[in-house]
Amino acid sequence: MKIAVAAGTRPEFIQVEPVIRELKGRGIETLFIHSGQHYDYDMDRIFFEEMHMPDPTHYLGVGSKLPGEQIGVMIAKSEGIFRSEKPDLLLVTGDTNTALGVGLAANKTKIPIGHFEAGMRSFDRTMPEEINRIIIDNISDILFSPTKRGVTNLRNNGITEQVHQVGDVMLDSIDHYRHLIEGPSKTLAELSLTGTPYLLLTLHREANTDDKNRLGSILEAVESVDMPVVFPIHPRTKQRIASFGITLSRNIRTIPPQGYFEFLRLIRHAEKLLTDSGGAQKQAFFLSRPCVTLRPNTEWVETIEDGWNVLVDDDRQKITDAVRNFRAPRTPDLSLFGSGEATRRIVDLSVAAIR
Repeated sequence: MKIAVAAGTRPEFIQVEPVIRELKGRGIETLFIHSGQHYDYDMDRIFFEEMHMPDPTHYLGVGSKLPGEQIGVMIAKSEGIFRSEKPDLLLVTGDTNTALGVGLAANKTKIPIGHFEAGMRSFDRTMPEEINRIIIDNISDILFSPTKRGVTNLRNNGITEQVHQVGDVMLDSIDHYRHLIEGPSKTLAELSLTGTPYLLLTLHREANTDDKNRLGSILEAVESVDMPVVFPIHPRTKQRIASFGITLSRNIRTIPPQGYFEFLRLIRHAEKLLTDSGGAQKQAFFLSRPCVTLRPNTEWVETIEDGWNVLVDDDRQKITDAVRNFRAPRTPDLSLFGSGEATRRIVDLSVAAIR
């Protein structure tokens, strides 16, 4: 039995790590395909070192390209791997160009595909990620949904066979590494913010970073808050701020992208998280921190319905109101995302499908 796992971005590394660990723990031959979609140390290698992830068996090295070219290179390179290695199954996660490109190559070479994080929808087709999700779900043979809503979305899309509600592997990961997450933050000590209330900001989605007005509106709202803001800045966001001639105020403390554990520590100690990231919304929920989402929609509606997340888009008034007044009413209901057994169930169902 041979199972291939593909990833190429920070969120994917976080989600495939528990699955690769489980596969190897069971002695299952595992191909680890790294697309190279994230290709510098801060965005990539630090995750491998922290979580002791194995080196990829195959590295595509796609790097920074236009999306169509990036996906095309992934398809071409992955197809050769699949024809020579002949895995019994490919596992992909989420909504990235990596999941789409490698998934399409598997589809063309008749390799069955298992998709975890299946069925999640923002219902916003202006987002490239939404199109990726829909295509990946429709070419997958086994669909592992983290939530009940995901299963419903798949059914509404006409997908009912081999659909399994398994829970969220990101919750599994946080549970596994919680003893490391609960330690002190080195970054806060370096910024002299240990014990000081602060906000944590992440901002990377193209809709926010590539629109000068949206980016400026969000940053102006954040600057108006009377509280330090820790901002691990994505390379693209840093480049856009510079090219737009935006100057950040002194309350915004920019730092490089952080490793997995340190980023989770920053969420855990923050008053609130302000983000346009899907994964970070869940991480805040799992760590009981209120989240202010800088988007008009989210695929993680459960975090809103449970009272731990609020959508503010780029509206300055809504952003400042949420920072000052938004409070979560109760302990988060983590059972909405499973019981911490998603990884085991994904591997169990994958093995059963192959046999």
